[in-house]
This record gives sequence, structure tokens and C-alpha cells, in this order.
Amino acid sequence: MRADLLPIMASDVKLRALEFDLKQILSSWFDVALLDLVEITWNSPAAILEKLIEYEAVHRVSSWEDLKNRLDADRRVFAFFHHKMPTEPLIFVHVALVSGMSDNVQKLLDEKSPVFDTRGADTAIFYSISNAQKGLTGISFGNFLIKRVVEKLSREMPQVKTFATLSPVPGFRAWLEPLITSGKGELISKEEAQRLKNLDIEWYKDAKLAEKLKPTLMRLCAHYLIHEKKHSRPLDPVANFHLFNGARLERLNWLGDTSTKGMKQAAGLMVNYHYKLDEIDENHEAFAENGKVVASRAVKGFL
Repeated sequence: MRADLLPIMASDVKLRALEFDLKQILSSWFDVALLDLVEITWNSPAAILEKLIEYEAVHRVSSWEDLKNRLDADRRVFAFFHHKMPTEPLIFVHVALVSGMSDNVQKLLDEKSPVFDTRGADTAIFYSISNAQKGLTGISFGNFLIKRVVEKLSREMPQVKTFATLSPVPGFRAWLEPLITSGKGELISKEEAQRLKNLDIEWYKDAKLAEKLKPTLMRLCAHYLIHEKKHSRPLDPVANFHLFNGARLERLNWLGDTSTKGMKQAAGLMVNYHYKLDEIDENHEAFAENGKVVASRAVKGFL
């Protein structure tokens, strides 16, 4: 009912009270204390595996082979389930066990790459998190899911000390386009705006052009993530999610996602958000109280 209601609510203000009541009811029914953390594997029921393909919102699953690769020995998938909906994941996260912090999602999802020996893993990379139920939009599970997974992996794999994401920047190009079109302002010069105009989807394959654009795009992306806000919160929804959870803006990755979607949304840029266990609470409080974005020296350096 709420999933049907959300799209039409904006056109009829009288429906807002109904939507509010439904959200309150669902929030109590789906309280995180009532949810089960379940690891999904290749041996899980086919009905659940099909849901992973259907609901994946960040990096589309292209085939069953692709899904099998994401469930291999050096990968993990965890989901929250409600006992009344045992075949319907509410939210799920994909994790890669690697050595060092990953900077490119195509390499991470390459079906031809050999399976990594997890005994040498020192880092867990959260590279996709997807809400599966439209009717539960706005009811937050993601922060609890990541923390529960971190706790579970810390117990099971004590050699893994670093927990980080490889995240998209879905709002970057939408914010950037007006700057490019106007070609003026303090953030971008006329020359930089001219270079960025009319870029086709495969501009990154021109090495000389890419090298010219890199300083501009990295600087603008760092500014966008740290300084561009609405009501003291980052404009970018993914940044807002991870920073609110207490993560640190750790690294910008040049051409970290060269898929069509990645180029259209963020000019190929991706971000590592670092969940440093002894800093999470402090970072969360600083962000929640005054919108402070905790960022590494490397990211600030682009400014």
C-alpha cells in the first residue's frame, strides 16, 4: 500500500497524513531488533537468488554467472529478513574480501579474475547496498546492516582490519552540468568549462584528454562531497548515508567506474568511505550535530 502511495502523494497533500501513519506502523513492524541477519550463498534457495538479481540497484547483475561470481569464496552477501517474509530480503549488501582498498569496480566484478585467497585478505569492501522493498523507503536499515556485518566479519576473520566502501557518486554530474553550461563562477574557469562540454560517454579512452580533465574533475568532486549541502547535509545521497553512519571520506578514485551509468552519473569517479571502528561514533556525532564532513588529507588536498 505504501509503495503505491508514495508516487502519487506529491500530487495530493491530503494523502500525506496517511503516508505518515503507514510509515510509523511499518517502522514498528520492521524494527531492526526484529530482523534476522542472513548470509546469502550460491546454495541459498533459487527464489532468493532471483531476488538479488531483481533488486540489485547499484551494479546491475548481467547473468547467473555474474551472480555466481559475486557469491564466490572471496565474496559475501548479507541481508536483513523479517521472519514473516522469509523469502523477501529487505536490504542486502555485497562485500569483497581483498588486500588493500579497492579503487575500480570493473576489476572487482571481473568474472575472469581468479578467486582471491581470503587468508591474505586484510580489507572488506562494501561495494553495493540495495533496498529491496519500495514500501519501506525512508525506514533506515542500512546503517544497522553495515555495523552488524562488520561485527560478524571481525569475529570470523580477525585478520581483516579495514572496512571500507567502493561507492558511486550519483549526484555529481547533475550538480556539475549547470556549472559547465554557464561557464562562469568561482569553482570553474571558462577554459575548464569548455573542455568539459560535449563529452561523449567514452571520452576517458582518450588518454591525453583524460589527463587534462583529471585535476578539474577531482577538485570539483571533492568540493561537491565536502561543501555542497542542503539543510546542512551533503547533496549526494550516498555521501549523506555513509557520513551519517560515521564513515570517513577516505579517497577519490579516478575512473573507478567506467560503465555507462558510472560515466553519466559521476564522470567515472568513485569514493572509498572508511569505517574506522574507533572513530565511527565520534564521526557520526560530529556529522549529526553540525554536518561536519570528516575527510582524509588526501581528499582535502584536491581542494
